[in-house]
Amino acid sequence: MGASRDPLEAVLVAVPVVVLTCGVAAAVMRRLGQTAVVGEILVGILLGPSLLGWLWPAGSRWLLPQEVLPSLGVLGNLGLLVFMFLVGLELDPGLLRGRGRAVVVVSQASVWIPLGLGGLLALAMYGPLAPEGVGRAEFVLFVAVAMSVTAFPVLARILEDQGLYRTPVGALAMACAAVADVVAWCLLALVVAIAQPPGGGGGGAWGTVGMGVLAGLFPAGMWWGVRPLLAWGAKRWAPDPESGAGAVVLLCSGLFLAAYATNAMGVHALFGAFVFGAVVPRTAVVEAAAERMRAFSVPVLLPLFFVGSGLKTDVGLLGGGTVWLWAVAVLAVAVAGKWGGGAGAALLAGQPARDAVTLGALMNCRGVTELVVLNVGLGLGVIGAELFTALVLMALVTTAVTGPVVRALRARARARAGEPDAEAAGVGVRR
Repeated sequence: MGASRDPLEAVLVAVPVVVLTCGVAAAVMRRLGQTAVVGEILVGILLGPSLLGWLWPAGSRWLLPQEVLPSLGVLGNLGLLVFMFLVGLELDPGLLRGRGRAVVVVSQASVWIPLGLGGLLALAMYGPLAPEGVGRAEFVLFVAVAMSVTAFPVLARILEDQGLYRTPVGALAMACAAVADVVAWCLLALVVAIAQPPGGGGGGAWGTVGMGVLAGLFPAGMWWGVRPLLAWGAKRWAPDPESGAGAVVLLCSGLFLAAYATNAMGVHALFGAFVFGAVVPRTAVVEAAAERMRAFSVPVLLPLFFVGSGLKTDVGLLGGGTVWLWAVAVLAVAVAGKWGGGAGAALLAGQPARDAVTLGALMNCRGVTELVVLNVGLGLGVIGAELFTALVLMALVTTAVTGPVVRALRARARARAGEPDAEAAGVGVRR
C-alpha cells in the first residue's frame, strides 16, 4: 500500500472488483423483483465514504486510491455516453401516434408539475444548501429539472418484465416517458448553458443565448443532415453479414463525435450522444451493433460511473437533523410531483383510475437518468455534496419502489377481476 503504487495496477484491481460486485448486486436485485440499477447504485454508495470509507478507510484507499479515480471516471463516462446513445435509440416515435391528447397532457404534467414544485423547494433550500457563489437562478432551475426526470430505459424494462409493454397503459407510459425524457434533456442543456463557469465557453448573456440556439439547432441538423447519411450507410451494410464490426466502429465514432460537438458548444456531451441515438435509423444492422455495444459497456463500463457517484455520496453529511429534513422534503416533493402530477393528469385525460395511478407510479421512476443529471450538476458546482447525497437517495428510493408498487397495483386489479395473478415478478430487468 505504498505511495508509489502503479496506477495501472490500481486500475487492474479496482475494475474487476467493482464490476463483479455490481454484477452480483444486480443479480440479487433481479431475484428480488428489482431493477439491476438499484443494486448498482447501492454498491456505489457502499463502496464510498458512506460505508467502506467509514468502516475501513485504509482498505478503501487501497481499493480506490485517489490516483486511480480519474482513470475510472474516464472509463465510466465512456460507458455513460454509450448508454445515453442506447437510451436515444430506444425512443420510439411510433408510440406517439394515436395517443396525442393523453400523451401531451400526461407527459407535460409529469415534467412541469414536479419542475414547478421542485423550483419552489429549491427557493427554500437556496440559502442553507446552495454552494457559495452559485446564482439563485441556476440553482433553482437545476433542482427543478432534477425533480422532473423520468428514467425511460428503466421504465421500459419494468414494463417488459411485468407483461405491460404492449398494453394500453404500458404504451401510454412509454410514450409519455419518451416525451418527458426529451423535454428534460433540453432543459438540462439550458441549465448547463446558464451555469457554465467562467472560462467554460459561456461568454456571458450572449454566449448563453448562442449556446441555447446551437443546442436547439443541433437536433434539427442531426435529423436532416446526419440521419440521411446514416440511412444510406445502413442500406449498404444490410446485405453484408460481416458488416457488424464496421457498424460498431461507425456508431461509436458517430456518438463520440456528436458528444464532442455538444460539449464544444458548451452543452454537456451526454446531450450529443442522446441525440445521435435518437436519429440513428433502426435497421437490423444497427440493432445488432447496438446490442454488441450494450453487451460490453453496460455491464463493464457503466458500473464505474456508479462507483464515481457513490464516492461522492456520503450519507454522513446528512447527520444533522435539519439536513435530513431537507432530504425528506426532497423525496416528498419528488413523489408528489411525479406520481401525483402524472396520475392527476391521466385522470383529466380520461384514463381509468387504476391505470392513472399505475401511470403516475411508472413516471415516478428515475433510475440512472437521475444520477446522470445529478453528476452534471455536481460537476458544474451548481449543487453541493449534501444536496447531491439527498437527491441520490431520492433517486434510489423512487426507483426501488416503482416495480413493487406497479406489481401490487396490477395484482390487486387482477384479484378484483377474479383473474389468476400470472404476471412475472420482474426477473430479468437489465436496467
